[in-house]
Amino acid sequence: MNAAKVGFIGGGRVARIFLEGWRRAQALPEAITMSDLNIDVLGYMKARFPAIHTTCDNMKAAKQDIVFLGVHPPVMAEAAAGIKGRLEPGALVVSLAPKFTIARLTELLGGFARIARVIPNAPSVINVGYNPVAFGPALTTEDRAALTALLTPLGECPEVAEDKLEAYAVLSAMGPTYLWFQLQALREVAAGFGLDDAEIASALKRTVCGATRTLLESGLTPAEVLDLVPVKPLAEMEAQVGELYRTRLPAIYQKIKP
Repeated sequence: MNAAKVGFIGGGRVARIFLEGWRRAQALPEAITMSDLNIDVLGYMKARFPAIHTTCDNMKAAKQDIVFLGVHPPVMAEAAAGIKGRLEPGALVVSLAPKFTIARLTELLGGFARIARVIPNAPSVINVGYNPVAFGPALTTEDRAALTALLTPLGECPEVAEDKLEAYAVLSAMGPTYLWFQLQALREVAAGFGLDDAEIASALKRTVCGATRTLLESGLTPAEVLDLVPVKPLAEMEAQVGELYRTRLPAIYQKIKP
């Protein structure tokens, strides 16, 4: 599948993240066909990526070598069933959504089993994503290599067991949203203290990366890590925030499980 033709069914956030990441890495596929029922979405994507072909017809996007199903779970069944029998025999279908297993997608696609699943991660937009992938048993070594070649410019793409993908959806796909609003608030507060953008960017990046590595790599217990800094301005909120993690995240995990 060298220079594979790529199709996207759904032109929303995930498609934009992938295309932005590929362009940033100078690895944008030469032939991309994107379908979406929303002409405003297609217009936006065409303006950002003039070389892509846009259409409201999912059948045209489905006639490519590698077809990404970039739709939300509530409409996945309809989107998959709608292209049943229209895929090229040697095509590779890649689902970018949780909840729908390879077995279920094969059923929706009328027995077509050349399928992989990826849980996308927003930092792929700057090529530092974490996009776990599960390959269906019908895929060959060449198929796996073709998809890996597309994913690698976006960041890491470890192969994982399919039954762990929904856990990664909560951890890595949704994970940035647990942090971004807090980091932006900290960024704004630091600006109020007189630090400029460059100073904030350097300190914030090192602080967040260093904090993560200290928790995971220091060999200290979590309690010992938490005790490394004596002054904790938000200490009274820790229990409340921890309880939100322990209640809301298991709830969303149960919702997206197959």
